[in-house]
Amino acid sequence: MGAAAPHLRIGIDTGGTFTDIVCVDTVSGGVSVTKVPSTPTNPALGLVNGVNKILGEVGGTTGDLVGLAHGTTVATNALLQGAIDSLGLIVTEGFRHVLEIARQAVPDGYGNSYFWVKPERPVPLELVREVGGRLNFRGDELRPLDEESVRQAARFFRERNIRAIAICLIHAYANDAHEKRALDILRDEYPDCTVSISSQVLPEYREYERTVTTLVDAFVKPHMERYLKRVKDALGEELGRKPFLVMQSNGGVMSAEQVINKPITTALSGPAAGVLGSAVIAKLAGFDNVVTLDAGGTSTDLSLIENGVAHLTNAGSVGPFPVRIPMIDIETIGTGGGSIAWISREGHLKVGPKSAGADPGPMCYPNGGDQPTITDANLVLGRLPSVLIGGGIALDVKRARSGMADLARRLGSRMTAEEIAAGIVEIANWNQANRIRQMTIQRGIDPRDFALLSFGGAGPVQSAAVAQLIGMKACIIPPSPGNLAAFGLLAVDWRNDQMVTRVMPEEKADLAAVAELYAGLEREAVERLEEDGIAKDRIRLQREADIRYAGQSMEVRVRAPGGAIDQSFIAALIDSFHAAHRRTFGYDYKGEQNVELVNFCVSGFGMIERPNLPGRPVNPGAKSTPEDARSVFFDGAMRETPCYDRAALDPGAQIAGPAIVEEFGSTTVVFPGQTLTVDGYGIMIVRQGGAA
Repeated sequence: MGAAAPHLRIGIDTGGTFTDIVCVDTVSGGVSVTKVPSTPTNPALGLVNGVNKILGEVGGTTGDLVGLAHGTTVATNALLQGAIDSLGLIVTEGFRHVLEIARQAVPDGYGNSYFWVKPERPVPLELVREVGGRLNFRGDELRPLDEESVRQAARFFRERNIRAIAICLIHAYANDAHEKRALDILRDEYPDCTVSISSQVLPEYREYERTVTTLVDAFVKPHMERYLKRVKDALGEELGRKPFLVMQSNGGVMSAEQVINKPITTALSGPAAGVLGSAVIAKLAGFDNVVTLDAGGTSTDLSLIENGVAHLTNAGSVGPFPVRIPMIDIETIGTGGGSIAWISREGHLKVGPKSAGADPGPMCYPNGGDQPTITDANLVLGRLPSVLIGGGIALDVKRARSGMADLARRLGSRMTAEEIAAGIVEIANWNQANRIRQMTIQRGIDPRDFALLSFGGAGPVQSAAVAQLIGMKACIIPPSPGNLAAFGLLAVDWRNDQMVTRVMPEEKADLAAVAELYAGLEREAVERLEEDGIAKDRIRLQREADIRYAGQSMEVRVRAPGGAIDQSFIAALIDSFHAAHRRTFGYDYKGEQNVELVNFCVSGFGMIERPNLPGRPVNPGAKSTPEDARSVFFDGAMRETPCYDRAALDPGAQIAGPAIVEEFGSTTVVFPGQTLTVDGYGIMIVRQGGAA
């Protein structure tokens, strides 16, 4: 009898404190989870430790593996934590100050430009080199590339040991010939350097955003190359032969080999995986519209899923850098389990954004810090157990209480440790609730029509209270909420995005040119997927376009019809734009203002076999028996509160608050007046009042 076919898929999400591992059996649908400590000095070691641990727990071998999918913060950490050095820029003659000029717009929240200081330039002016040659906006050559000036620039950077170089020549989005020739010259003159060219990273007009995005890609490329080489070495020969996919910010995965060529696509890799995993859970739970809340040790990531689809944006940023690539629309606030409670100059209690992080960590952690955090507050309130992650971290409640007492003294208050801890948690809850209100109401969305889907190790302990503050439909807690991002890695397709700028007024739209553009983009998308071994019958293509009213400076992206490109295609595209503009901004100029087609886009998807989570019959009379009870602070007083083991709750079980539900990696708090119900997939749904 021959060996069983490979049937295990593993997702690995590397965080600052823990590396989360999820294993899905593609035959039985069974899901197994675990955590291992992250290894910040070499994250590849934590990844391999996690893979070996989960294989041991499920009784699998390397031969049982279909492949690995990985969410990484390497690109983000390189940008946010590392100094931007050893980076050079080559531009067209006359455009040396493109980074200084930037944009005329002042970010929201600043009344005028007197109070706003432009961020540090990623490349100082002395490391910007100009080269001769010029294209016009149609891509026609006005002056040939001055190859000698490119060689001089290459020698300039080589003499100064500048290891990463970005090339961004004017109008290269319309014709990449000059940039490709400059790339060849750099490889000839300076083969040891890393180079990114804008026509491959972002073939779109807007010189500033194109330049910054290309610079960021060039900067993170060596970091990603080193990291993926470490991973390959750590995996060893047998594991290293398995397909290794990396999560992108756009909600799809790509092979590690292709990621090295364009690493900027992974800038928000980990958070994106959590949002995609949330979309799967929300659908199973019967909710089309949810706000996702991913609370970790340092921050909370928020995102919108509307009609089952996560919101995307191409106007995001990583730290101070505007990175114009398709990415899941995620907002981050500095409120996480390790967020520190502190006193402002005015004597007010504040929470975050400064965090104790993983090192030293909250006061209650072994070798923890000396400032109280949200985790310390929840422990003092009795809402957390005495040990976390199945006994892996023992918590010191006495030390946490001393931190609360000291904070009360510094505030000049006679509040008890429990009272000030409750204040810390309430401030944190309002921070999250107010940001959810902003990100929904500002887009014309009523948050009361949405549910809150909470995950991350620190999410479920407070999220039911956050949902209650806003009046949301429910609070959804997926199985193993601390590992949802790792699960999301196994629920997404291969994806690559292709785009080109060609500005066309609607009345002068050239149908033949549009058809040729889309055909080229579709061909390129298919080629990228086939390079990853995706069969043609599993490839799906999606057309989109960026459109604006004549006179506007920004566009709205809309879905473009499939099929033949004729006059009805253009009419349908324009109608979609009017509707999207009205939905986004509350008005449109249909029949009043001419429209311009700006960017043509194609996304290629390689369809995967998604995890098939097995459901169980729901028994409305299922019993829920507490495992234990402890004193927990609610509504100004300590109350004896039942504590449940999530693994022992059967589908259909209902629990009236107050209650605590504990599991490996996370704790869920059900507040007084709320009811928790377990559905057929083991998803917990908390509602205000009785169960629906």
